Amino acid sequence: MGKKIAVLVTDRQGEALRMSVGLILLDDTVDVYVMDRKMEETEKNLLNFETMKDMGMNVYTNSKENPDMEYLSTDEIAEKLPEYDHVLPY
Repeated sequence: MGKKIAVLVTDRQGEALRMSVGLILLDDTVDVYVMDRKMEETEKNLLNFETMKDMGMNVYTNSKENPDMEYLSTDEIAEKLPEYDHVLPY
């Protein structure tokens, strides 16, 4: 059985999104949380985001500047984190 992993995307958005997509190759469940700001709309970020959607990954945000992601308040995110085997802040 695979692990349940949360990736908290903070400062290094491009690297965090790329790594999140790579983690699903191990058959782990990976949820992504874009924290505190709008996702930078670079070509690589948009490609990784589209890949996440195509692969059925959950992508959450606490910033209303990300309308294509499911909004959760910071408190709601904090309540979800204990259910993960690993939480990776990036």
